[in-house]
Amino acid sequence: MEHIDLRSDTVTSPSPGMRQAMAAAPVGDDQYGEDPSVNRLQERIADLLGKQSALFVPSGTMANQIGLKILTRPGDEVVVGEEAHVVWHESGAAAANSGVQFAVVGRGGLFTASDLRAAYKPPGHIVFPPTTLAAVENTHNRGGGVVFPQQDAVAVCATARELGLASYLDGARLFNAAAATGRPLTELAAPFDLVAVALSKGLGCPVGSLIAGGTDEIARARRARRMFGGAMRQSGILAAAGLFALEHNLERLVEDHANARLLADRLAGLRGVSLDLATVQSNIVIFQMTEDGPDAATIVARAQEAGVLLSAFGVRTVRAVTHLDVTRDQCRRAADLLAAVIEHR
Repeated sequence: MEHIDLRSDTVTSPSPGMRQAMAAAPVGDDQYGEDPSVNRLQERIADLLGKQSALFVPSGTMANQIGLKILTRPGDEVVVGEEAHVVWHESGAAAANSGVQFAVVGRGGLFTASDLRAAYKPPGHIVFPPTTLAAVENTHNRGGGVVFPQQDAVAVCATARELGLASYLDGARLFNAAAATGRPLTELAAPFDLVAVALSKGLGCPVGSLIAGGTDEIARARRARRMFGGAMRQSGILAAAGLFALEHNLERLVEDHANARLLADRLAGLRGVSLDLATVQSNIVIFQMTEDGPDAATIVARAQEAGVLLSAFGVRTVRAVTHLDVTRDQCRRAADLLAAVIEHR
């Protein structure tokens, strides 16, 4: 049985055109700054985000860890939204690599400048750890792909500057946020000191993220990348996939969003399902199974038997993610199959 894979937008395979671009990529040793494909990609991303410089890294988690490393010191506190990726999905790396702790604020991954101000702890306190960084995730994975409101992002970063904090944007799905809002990437990135974006999610690349910011910050990020084992050599083969994706896969992101909405509309209102349609703003659908129905593991197992792959995000939390390797017809069929699975008692 061929499954409709909605576990993540990271499961995509490079298209034939992307593979051709990778095969034909001019390469050099990136450790000497001599890989022309990597250099082009870094320049392109820096330009798209309105930053001075950018650095290609193997993964979004490494991008986040580099951001924490260069913007904090051991013992510092970082303010984040509820269920942030950097807290939930990075194997405790922030504690191991940078020695920081988190203050979680807001709800559903969103928070305001007032939340930041209330959580802030000044330097030099005899008991409290100093707050030195505010980190925003946009779109927010565990929040259901919700877009962080831009007016709140601007206010959070302004408050951070006022308080002497740095600001970091985990924009692994920032391309989705731009597609969902119609706002340019430069506007979404502008308030933040450092911004990360992923190529291996909605854009369909096999590998890679970038972190962008000021020239001095990216010079420090380059050293941190080396410390974390992320320095690469002829990585233009991978960078070429990103360059191809930026030319061919940006505008089609709205199709993934429409497919996610189709799926959500079919599931919302089913007995045993709790799904807030207001959170379905991009390509992620997260729903809860109520106490009177099967748990998430049961739904995921039954869905797999029916031909649909999902992720269990908690005891009663299920996630589905649309992407360029699933068509609208497949999403419609997956929605019907999932509805049948959920309604089966």
